[in-house]
Order: sequence, then C-alpha cells, then structure tokens
Amino acid sequence: KMVPAWNLPNAIELRDALDRIRFEHPEVGAVVIASGKDRMFCAGANIFVVLGEAMQENWKAIDEAVNAFQQINQAMRFCRKPIVSAPHHYTLGGGTEICQHTAKAVIAGETYGGLVEVGVGLVPGGGGVKEMLRRALAYLPGSVEDTDPLPYLRRAFENIALAKVSTSGGEYIELGYLSDDNIVTASFDQQIKRAKDVCLGLNKMGYRAPKPASLVAFGEPIRAAFRVALYGFKLGGFASDRDVLIAEKVAHILTGGDRSPGTKITEQDVLDLEREAFLGLVGTEKTQQRIQAMLTTGKPLRN
Repeated sequence: KMVPAWNLPNAIELRDALDRIRFEHPEVGAVVIASGKDRMFCAGANIFVVLGEAMQENWKAIDEAVNAFQQINQAMRFCRKPIVSAPHHYTLGGGTEICQHTAKAVIAGETYGGLVEVGVGLVPGGGGVKEMLRRALAYLPGSVEDTDPLPYLRRAFENIALAKVSTSGGEYIELGYLSDDNIVTASFDQQIKRAKDVCLGLNKMGYRAPKPASLVAFGEPIRAAFRVALYGFKLGGFASDRDVLIAEKVAHILTGGDRSPGTKITEQDVLDLEREAFLGLVGTEKTQQRIQAMLTTGKPLRN
C-alpha cells in the first residue's frame, strides 16, 4: 500500500508520521514525503523559534530539538521500508537534509535546493554536513588511503560555506546535494505519482535499508588547506571574520573534529560535531543578529 504524501510544516509531524508507519500501519509498503505548498517543499527550521530559545538561553531545548531532527532523519535513512522524497521549488536547509536521508528523491525540474544555514550564522544541524561527507567519500575513485580526498571534500565544503543553491533539479544533483541515481522530472503535476511509482519499484526489487557508512577523519592537514582558501577570501573582501569562523566550523565537522587523520568515525560522530557547532554558534551575539536580520529584512547580514 501507499500512504498519502505528508505535509512538512515541522519535524514533529514528520516524526509522528514515521511512528504511524512503523507501529500503526505495518501493512504500508512505502512512503512518499511531499509538501502541499505550491512554492515550497520545506525551507528549514523555524529560525524565529530558534532565536527565541537562544535569547532565553534555553540551550537544552535547542540541543534536544536538533538531536530530535537528526534522529528523525537517521530513522528515515535506515527505515526498512523505502521512503521517497519529492522536493520542488524551495528546498532549503532542513528541507535538503530531509531529502538527503530518503532512499530516493524524485526532484522537480524547478528546484532551488541547498544547505543555506551559514546565511543566518549557523551550520547545518540535521545531518547535512554528515551527508555531504558521506557523498564525498562515495565519489572517491579508490580507497581513502590511495586517493587525495581534498578535491571531493572541497566541493562539499564550498557548497555549505558559500550556501550554494541550485537553480534546477539537475543542478541540485550536480552540486552534490543529492546523488546522481535520483530522478529529475519536468512535470510538477506528475511528480508525486512518479515518486509513488519509484516506491513501488523499490519494493518489487526487494528494497533493503543501507548499512551505516564507515567514515574517516581527515584532521588538520585538510583543515589547513581550507584555512588557506578562507584566508584568500578574507583578503579579497569576499568574507568577513564571522564568515571565516562559521566556515572553519564547517571544515571542523567535515574533517572529523580533533581526531587524528585516518581515524575511523561513525555517522553519529559527525552528527555530534554538527550539534556541538550549531549550539556554539546560536549562543553568540553575531549569529543572533544574523537571524534577526533575516527575520526582519529577508536578507542575510554580513557582520
């Protein structure tokens, strides 16, 4: 059976939907995640709520909310039943993270997607950095020991640090936010039907959830290369001190934190680094200024 496409006003509804699938409807064969909004799949977290909690110094609530979203996405990724997302139009921040954790995505031709959290002084906290790292390693033509990972990590780093947004479904894949085995459909009206067909196809092929990825920490050598690039951006007037700080947080997560190069790490290790960086930034005055500016003007603040 197929369940109707779910609306995505917030992560709580998504979690409730997953619980219903797993516990109340064992006969359900697959799931399509879609949005009922014409111009938006999901534009990410409610930054007004995030700002309110931060101004009240309610760090525990923020930590719990970020962790809950991470675990919802992980539950989708490892669900024994195929989950297919149908992103379209604005698919930003947490919207992209949702799609990155589904078995497949049927992407509308007009899709503006990307991890844009740096625009409000934050880093992706729902598994976006982890997924960009996982994808970067999957593109390596050889083993980590025999291949220079920098070119592959650089694309992931630049996409996040520069908040690159696709202008089409095809570019969404080209930027590396989603893998190239996903589908781009020109017909928005037929998108959800096609996503349901993909679900049925996955079931007929005997879908099995993926195994957790085995990731690697790259440590200081790769971070040093990123810092050199950031220094050049700053000298050229393309990045403020704050921009550099946020980008260094992204680099810290992508390279496995303070672990020695070559250390094996888990997906949860990277999620913990994401959450730590998110909490560290949201409590600062300059990040709160960026969130306030976005809420009042709709434009990013360069402070």
